[in-house]
Amino acid sequence: MKRRTLQVWLLGFLLLAVGPASAVLEVTVTEGVTGAIPVAVTPFAWEGPGSASEDVGQIVGANLVRSGLFDVLARERLPQAPDGPDGFLAERWAAVGAEYLVTGRMRPEEDRVLIEFHVFDVLANQRLGGFRIPVPAEMLRRGAHRVSDIVYEQITGDKGAFSARIAYVGVTGQGDERRFTLEVADSDGANPRTLFRSNQPIMSPEWAPDGRDLVYVSFENRRSEVFRHNVETGARSRLAGFSGINSAPTWSPDGKRLALSLSRDGTPNIYVMDLESGGLTQVTRSNSIDTEPAWSPDGEVLYFTSDRAGSPQIYQMRLPSGTAQRLTFEGSSAGAATVSPDGKSLVYVQGGEGGLRLARLDLETRRVTLLTRGRYDKSPSFAPNGSMIIYSTTDRGRGILGSVSRDGRVHQRLAARSGEVREPAWSPL
Repeated sequence: MKRRTLQVWLLGFLLLAVGPASAVLEVTVTEGVTGAIPVAVTPFAWEGPGSASEDVGQIVGANLVRSGLFDVLARERLPQAPDGPDGFLAERWAAVGAEYLVTGRMRPEEDRVLIEFHVFDVLANQRLGGFRIPVPAEMLRRGAHRVSDIVYEQITGDKGAFSARIAYVGVTGQGDERRFTLEVADSDGANPRTLFRSNQPIMSPEWAPDGRDLVYVSFENRRSEVFRHNVETGARSRLAGFSGINSAPTWSPDGKRLALSLSRDGTPNIYVMDLESGGLTQVTRSNSIDTEPAWSPDGEVLYFTSDRAGSPQIYQMRLPSGTAQRLTFEGSSAGAATVSPDGKSLVYVQGGEGGLRLARLDLETRRVTLLTRGRYDKSPSFAPNGSMIIYSTTDRGRGILGSVSRDGRVHQRLAARSGEVREPAWSPL
């Protein structure tokens, strides 16, 4: 009876409804840091015919607000922007409450746009840096995200992640009319693009370390199979279509291998696939369900979910094949671990008190911190700078995305105007 229950648990995970996105995601900061840093971001002047295709200053300001760390001053409060570094007068900006100032200009150069901008510390009365970024004319919004990364790093000392993209799965319709899509968008939800459509579930997308490909699970052939999909060219190939379950693919840090869960020999176990040869190495040999592998940044450890203790919990195993060590003991269950870019912590889904929430495990101290307070928070994915975790959640029964800072203080919601969005994955930079 126990085996039947556990198989239902696994199939329920594989067939869980996931959500759509042909529309731009709307991002709302629901909880930020108390005493957020006041920053002034001026409109970026356009030095060319016509007008710029994007309001770069507005995008930069919106990105800083989304981080939850900054309070961007309304434009109507701002004095005239300085013409250059020599025109910066700290007292003018301090008078409107700004602690930092970002000002810039743009000019077209053949088929590209040159963005020039400066970051000032108002309280210290000094310029932190001046920068020039050439971007293709049709990628001005992408350039604005790069500007945001630099500004974020200049002020906080940490790398920004606004240039990263997100992949997510969508579903529209009901019953026999249900349709699934695999989407890619900017980190702020803009510029969504559909990579793949199916009338069968799609799930578990994950980016390659170089950001060129995604792997995911598709049920288009009425069973779970793992596919590789090039984001730019659309080239697509099947990597795993063995008998039984093919699930939970995840790239090794060097991009040469794939860890996944296969039941080709009976019970689901963790395997590693060499992507050049297609050869498989079995990592776990258990009569329990072993699934949801995740690599350490050095590629030497695999973390995975197993029910070998009677309920799903997270284990670690040092490669090539060591002894599995249990890591999680709090809550009624634990699974779907994602590893921080620095390898020092795991964020995972903890079950208990009638719900699923995200928790962070410090791998050195083994301290557990709850990050979210929802009832159905799943599918966590770290931003490439480790500052935020994006995840699936629900709002009044509708699937949306959420994000939370690594310390649990900043919370956001990402929702489409119609339909649902789930199964997010953050790209590398």
